[in-house]
Amino acid sequence: MGVKSMLPSYELGFYALVVTCAVLYSGSGIFEASRDSMNRKAFRDGIKPGWHYFGRKMDVADFEWVMWFTSFRNIIVFALSGHVLFGKLCSMTVPQHRAVMYMIYGALAVLASMGLVYLMIILSHCLLLYSVALAKQKWLCYVAGLCCLASFKVEPFGSWQSGFVTGAFDLQDVLFYGGCTFTIMRCMSFALESCEREEGIYSIFDLLKYNFYLPFFFFGPVMTFDQFRAQVSTRELRRKDDEMKSIRVNALLHVGAIVAVDIFFHFFYILTLPSDLKFVNRLSDWSLAGLAYSNLVYDWVKAAVMFGVTNTIARLDHLDPPQPPKLPHEHQPRGTNHLPWLFRYVYDHIGENHDHILKELVASIATFAITTLWLGPCEVVYIWSLVNCFGLNFELWVQKFFQLGPFAKLEAKLSGAMSRRIRAAFGAVNFWAIVLYNILALNSLEFALLVTKRLLVLGFPVSTLSIWFITYCGVQLIKERERILAIEEEDKGDKAKLE
Repeated sequence: MGVKSMLPSYELGFYALVVTCAVLYSGSGIFEASRDSMNRKAFRDGIKPGWHYFGRKMDVADFEWVMWFTSFRNIIVFALSGHVLFGKLCSMTVPQHRAVMYMIYGALAVLASMGLVYLMIILSHCLLLYSVALAKQKWLCYVAGLCCLASFKVEPFGSWQSGFVTGAFDLQDVLFYGGCTFTIMRCMSFALESCEREEGIYSIFDLLKYNFYLPFFFFGPVMTFDQFRAQVSTRELRRKDDEMKSIRVNALLHVGAIVAVDIFFHFFYILTLPSDLKFVNRLSDWSLAGLAYSNLVYDWVKAAVMFGVTNTIARLDHLDPPQPPKLPHEHQPRGTNHLPWLFRYVYDHIGENHDHILKELVASIATFAITTLWLGPCEVVYIWSLVNCFGLNFELWVQKFFQLGPFAKLEAKLSGAMSRRIRAAFGAVNFWAIVLYNILALNSLEFALLVTKRLLVLGFPVSTLSIWFITYCGVQLIKERERILAIEEEDKGDKAKLE
């Protein structure tokens, strides 16, 4: 009844055909809406001139993405290219001291981009949390770290600290809060790992080497201190077979993703359209569902690109960084670049194997409470955290419910394929719950309520059931991919045992 249950190839082909046709139909509706709304006054701020020779304007509602790949593109390329060249030189000449060289380059890059005062703020928080780590009390490390995080996310403390940084450019706030909050997470990881050490504590020099590794400094991901220290201390720098090929392929994939998003923004205004509810309300149910899902997929792609660029640099430095975020069909805290930290020190630490209802409830509440603080407390974030926390626990409750005697006996009588079909039917409902929960944070509460009302109330039963069936087909394709990956992992494990 597990993930390896196989479905007939013709059935999977039918599912693929249904999903493809639905995506094309929904996409055509969004394309027509984007074309018709290109010159609307309500969208003037979100749609700017783009490819003039194609006569298309561009969706620029996500200012971070636009800044990264327009105004700051050359600066980012220059800084990361310098890190790669500098890192390669250090790896070839003084591999035993490469962590120190990374720290020096990172600190100088932060100084050049944000100024001396910002660097002093970062160092003061590092010194404060290092002092707390000396007590080797985990609870104290959590309290002090979360208080430091709150000092950047809760007013008036955040504005007070940011006020010390002079100058003004488009990404200053993003870099300020990104670098500061990720620094707090790294310092907490350092402090918690120091508590686990039996003899003494790691030096503050170890903390600075860990914190000022440039590829992870501003945007993460948070690689836990124990992993970073173990990997960066390795003197024999050897690559696995075909590792460079894998790095090149991943780099090309991420460049392709960046180009694809840029093309997409010229033909589908998925970020700007939800800002005008009157216009969106005129869309068909199919186009509205596609618009909601497109926003969730874009957020996942954006996070994956951020992970991918920094992870590629880290792999060139002979590190094994955290993996990109999961596909957007699973409940997970948004702001995914701190997920490895959350899983290690909160979610997995409290929830253990995530099979106990009470422990899972406490673990998910703690996880989303910290995520709320990370994103910045406000009404929309409170609602988003609440519904996602409920969704995460509801999955376990349903799983436990169907493990009860009568249901377990009934499922045991079913074939593996039929069991997979039934689970996928429930998975389709959960899939749309995740979409509706997350567009709260990605767009607005009003847009989320509009989508919910149209798909579940006004569109019932035709639109509701047809979209549910299409989602069911998509979930089956996802499960098939998971089945193939599980078999491949098992084959690799068997080969490793034989060797």
